[in-house]
Amino acid sequence: MPKDPATAPVAPLPKVLWPLLFGNFVIGTGVMVVPGTLNDISTSLAISVAAAGQLITAAAVVMFIGAPLFASVVAGWDRRRLLALSLLWYGVFLGLSALMPSFAWLMVMRVLTVLAPAIFTPQAAACVGLLVAPHQRGRAITFIFLGWSVASVLGLPLGAWIGGTLGWRSAFALVALLSLISALWLWRALPNGIKPPALSRAAWGETLQSKALMLCVLVTLLYSAGQFVLFSYFAPYFKAQLQATPVQLSLLFAWFGAFGLIGNIVMSRQIERIGAARAVMWGVGSMAVSLLLWPLGTSLMLAALIAIPWGLGCFSSNSAQQARLVGIAPALASGSIALNTSAMYAGQALGAGSGGWLIAHGGMNSLHWFGLAGLLAAMAVSWWAARQSPHGAA
Repeated sequence: MPKDPATAPVAPLPKVLWPLLFGNFVIGTGVMVVPGTLNDISTSLAISVAAAGQLITAAAVVMFIGAPLFASVVAGWDRRRLLALSLLWYGVFLGLSALMPSFAWLMVMRVLTVLAPAIFTPQAAACVGLLVAPHQRGRAITFIFLGWSVASVLGLPLGAWIGGTLGWRSAFALVALLSLISALWLWRALPNGIKPPALSRAAWGETLQSKALMLCVLVTLLYSAGQFVLFSYFAPYFKAQLQATPVQLSLLFAWFGAFGLIGNIVMSRQIERIGAARAVMWGVGSMAVSLLLWPLGTSLMLAALIAIPWGLGCFSSNSAQQARLVGIAPALASGSIALNTSAMYAGQALGAGSGGWLIAHGGMNSLHWFGLAGLLAAMAVSWWAARQSPHGAA
């Protein structure tokens, strides 16, 4: 008798995906190392916290522009060389960043460093389809993106702890070393000849003309901006408001990241049952609850409890958004997800820049209200997007 597909064993994913997961872990840790070390960067380079926060803004702008731009520029490159070289670039410029004597030079190095994340994460996802069987693609992409979730659980708190005890230069140097190790591992593991097809101009045009897709991309921009008004400045906020030590801060980051990982796992299991549009609303609404209750966090314990809904929604919202974009127009997924990634980085730039401006004008205690406004706007646009016809429908 033929075997029941529902009871058939699930084929394991190929081992070649592990260096891609580790690469995303290193990329995510390097992106988040600045928020985790913001206090020490500010003190070491004798600048304000608001000025130091512009490292986050500048990096996000570069990644926002770079993700779709490089998708076209590197379309014909062999992915083994492209991904290994991007990690090598990351390691070299993170190492150089650790040696910079002034904030101006650090800013230059940071802008050059984050060219690598603009390339690595989207291009790693694009090549997965050529490494696994068609029925494994969804699971494989989810698998390599776990690297970012693990970075939030391990990389961010570790960077915050090292930055708070040994200094931000040591934290940067550690990520640089990990990046060089990752480049070598990927070079040895990934086969030659992996060249995903480029997205055509016509497909880009269809993507940009779809009202449903563009509204969803706007949702990502708004909730990313709403989060990063406050998240960018977690370290100085908790130090100023609750006198958090480096160890307490790293534990708080680990706590937040752990719930981010839990939220992503729960979302992946429930999204088919509740639908992608509703899943996005739940994720963004969960974050909004935390920011609404934020003034009640008068101790580290209370702040940690209030941050739980935010952690549950932060990563899971983006996962649901990607599923939503694919569901609206499967044939345009490459373009819509690239734009979604750019919107996420643009939101980070807008949020970090706005938060820095507020802090510079004495608005540290009002960061969460501006963040909440962004999240509520995202929910309103998400509701509007759900009422649009799917791309190509009558």
